[in-house]
Amino acid sequence: MSNLTERPSKEEYGGHFDTYINAVPEGNIVDILAEDLKSTSEFLSDLPLEKAEYRYAADKWTIKEVIGHIADTERIMSYRLLRIARGDSTPLPGFDQDEYMKHVNFNASSLTDLIADYIAVRKATLTLIQSLADEAWGRKGTASNTVMSVKALAYVVAGHGIHHIRIVKDKYLA
Repeated sequence: MSNLTERPSKEEYGGHFDTYINAVPEGNIVDILAEDLKSTSEFLSDLPLEKAEYRYAADKWTIKEVIGHIADTERIMSYRLLRIARGDSTPLPGFDQDEYMKHVNFNASSLTDLIADYIAVRKATLTLIQSLADEAWGRKGTASNTVMSVKALAYVVAGHGIHHIRIVKDKYLA
């Protein structure tokens, strides 16, 4: 496998992804994603049920909505990763997370079901990235008008989830 312990360079992603990529700890990205699956699913499973629909401010998402958003975004980023890894040069569109949230009711789902969905999505992401040939990791494509490498997208997947779980810990459970 390619050197998956080196962070993507700035030429592999747009600056607006810095927050997510910088949130990823040092190490092998496949191992980090696998460990994050374990730690995040355990953390979410230990959440008190009465906190699941809590918002720390009126205009913020509930914890259930955050979990759904993490899974939705991972699906989109993994799809982008797949297309670019397979050599598809078609520019991929962006997405509006707030528009997505208008058309889904994550609060109607049980916390258990949302956690199970997150786990399924992450396992699918892991299966995908573990199957990639070395040369696929450096391939670049365009997503949201930004040049992205496959490696950078794997880091964005990891960092996006880490970022939102930190917010849950800091803002929702403090």
